[in-house]
Amino acid sequence: MFRQWLALEAGADPAERAGAVRRAHEAFLAGGAVGAPVRGLIADSWRRSARASVPADRTASVDLTDDDLAAHRREHPLGRVMPLFRELLGGIAEDGAHLLSVCDEQGRMLWVEGHADVRRRAERMNFVPGARWSEPHAGTNAPGTALALGHPVQIFAAEHYCRPVQPWTCAAAPVHDPRTRRVLGAVDITGGDHLASPHSLALVQATARAAEAQLASLLPATAPARLLEVLGRDGALLHTGRSEAPIRLGARHSEIVLLLASHPDGLSGGRLALELYGERDVSPVTLRAELSRLRGVLGPLLASRPYRLTARVRTDCDTVAEALDTGDLSTALAAYRGPLLPLSEAPGVARMRRMLEDRLRRALIARRDPELLDTWVRTPWGEEDLEAWEALVGALPPAVRAVPGARLRALREVYGIDPPPGPGFPRRPGATFPQPPVA
Repeated sequence: MFRQWLALEAGADPAERAGAVRRAHEAFLAGGAVGAPVRGLIADSWRRSARASVPADRTASVDLTDDDLAAHRREHPLGRVMPLFRELLGGIAEDGAHLLSVCDEQGRMLWVEGHADVRRRAERMNFVPGARWSEPHAGTNAPGTALALGHPVQIFAAEHYCRPVQPWTCAAAPVHDPRTRRVLGAVDITGGDHLASPHSLALVQATARAAEAQLASLLPATAPARLLEVLGRDGALLHTGRSEAPIRLGARHSEIVLLLASHPDGLSGGRLALELYGERDVSPVTLRAELSRLRGVLGPLLASRPYRLTARVRTDCDTVAEALDTGDLSTALAAYRGPLLPLSEAPGVARMRRMLEDRLRRALIARRDPELLDTWVRTPWGEEDLEAWEALVGALPPAVRAVPGARLRALREVYGIDPPPGPGFPRRPGATFPQPPVA
């Protein structure tokens, strides 16, 4: 629901809420427990910040300066829509009470603009160009949390994890590549408690969508780009590349379009039936009827002899696979929105689902990056991945292994595996790991 992303419900007193959340924040830092009035998404973000060992008194570190920052700005795609950001949000950024900021996909600030007095105040917490404001580096904050969740969000006062940021309130929205839907970064407005209104969240969300539309208009004048979204979805969503709304496909049609998108040269009726039904005895008439109905949805995009799509259709799986090809695990993990058509039992789809997930998790385990591993094990599809938990515990400094180590020991009990000598020890050579129990 929209209101979970809002900091304050109608009629709430900002000062009273700020005090209550501040007390809850101090209680969380003291003992780890968190409850009302803290929003669930804020509690989850505080836990992620704690697992990343973010000190509560930290200010963000500066990753890029001078020539490096200038070069990154020139090369980053959001530079092309910076005039639009200034047009839509620059006015409020110059009113003496707000800042406009834009960060890249890693949370590094590209631009921070506004009245000089407000910028000087923000410099005290390193809210400056080149600083890294992703959650694992700066704790809960609107740009970093919007990137972590892939959704517009407000962060109000003491909802910020780090105390130097708690005098501020901000609203941010992620901006996506219009072709691949990969997150390019986020746009944010930062100021006082008055930004905890629905208006500010709607404003940054509308600005992000306008930026995506402008980026799409700047693409070369070629055939419309078509994209099939299948990750984490029971039914695929087909973007035709035109102005009309995307097409929502039913379960069987989702499987057919995915299989044909993955075989651009086409599939014979027999091969397509095998990929859909396996060895089941299904009449060819059944498949022809499905394809006839699908042709009514897709029109000339679907052809026969062999069955094929008449234009290139990318899938969101392609984005993950291409990022893995280049070793860009951050992009691959961000683009992976969940298992491919998770309810599908079609053999061809199930094979693609297993291959993509196994390739991603193997790359994460081999990289042993604690930030990426922590992101993986906090997802519904990675929370019972024993090997990933072992890799995470092994990659963490001993001082912060207690919580993930306890989760690792609990999983070993579930799987019936003898506990290791201590948290963080690598698994035994040749040890195998069963799949999680099926509920």
